[in-house]
Amino acid sequence: MEELIFGVNLSTSAAPSSDPLAQARGAEALGFDFVSANDHQGGDDPTFELWTLLAWIAAGTSRIRIASRVLGVPYRSPAIAAKMAESLDRLSGGRLILGVGAGSSDEEFRALGLGVRSPRDKIDGLAEAVQIIRGLWTEPRFTFEGRLYRTEGASLEPKPAHSIPIWLGTFGPRALEVTGRLADGWIPSIGFAPPGEIPAMRDRVFAAARDAGRDPTEIACVYNMEIHVGDLDPSPTVVSGSVDQVATQLLEFVRLGFTAFNFIPAPAEEGQLERLATEVIPLVRAGA
Repeated sequence: MEELIFGVNLSTSAAPSSDPLAQARGAEALGFDFVSANDHQGGDDPTFELWTLLAWIAAGTSRIRIASRVLGVPYRSPAIAAKMAESLDRLSGGRLILGVGAGSSDEEFRALGLGVRSPRDKIDGLAEAVQIIRGLWTEPRFTFEGRLYRTEGASLEPKPAHSIPIWLGTFGPRALEVTGRLADGWIPSIGFAPPGEIPAMRDRVFAAARDAGRDPTEIACVYNMEIHVGDLDPSPTVVSGSVDQVATQLLEFVRLGFTAFNFIPAPAEEGQLERLATEVIPLVRAGA
């Protein structure tokens, strides 16, 4: 079996008491494989802009990988996102995981004057964005005529020093097919992709990969979830319970085909990361 990897969500809060760099350093010291943060620009709560935050985290850590979870396509031109990603990956020593999504926050897009795309346009835009990003990373000059995005003889230098993985956070049928055709990883959230629906969703991803002439086993399957070691949480979207109960649930997800996990500790409680790293993860690794 492919080696399991474990990541931790970082808060993007810009409140005076928030210290995402300290969170990232703590996760690195505990042996987690990556940290991630979400991409939302507006709202009443003070927050950091995702890419600026990831650059700050990369500069303040040395080993742990850095993931966008997930970069909303409508916020940035795909060509500019390709340049940003190459720069951050190079400056961080090859530690970037580029998570990308179609964009879910219609209210935020409307408020910021970005317009609200139809479901079809969101998925088409996601597919075009991935093709543009990969084209600019690999071709000397790249021309792309999409329905929503285009480039004309575009040159991006330097090219990435290695293959930067692209993970897509997708749930609907068309988006899952885009993931199978184009992505290196699939990172669904348990709230939108409950365990009972995972086999059918994963089958759709893998079928699209095979249709595109790709090896489905090369697509990383990463489960994003809230998690709490301690009292049982009644919410079906929170993995919770004793150390043994949490480990048992995670092993069930491994049997569904997941080889990576992104943890959002809930509620924010002292000692959760330590318990996950020292008590839960060893049990999962031993049982996988």
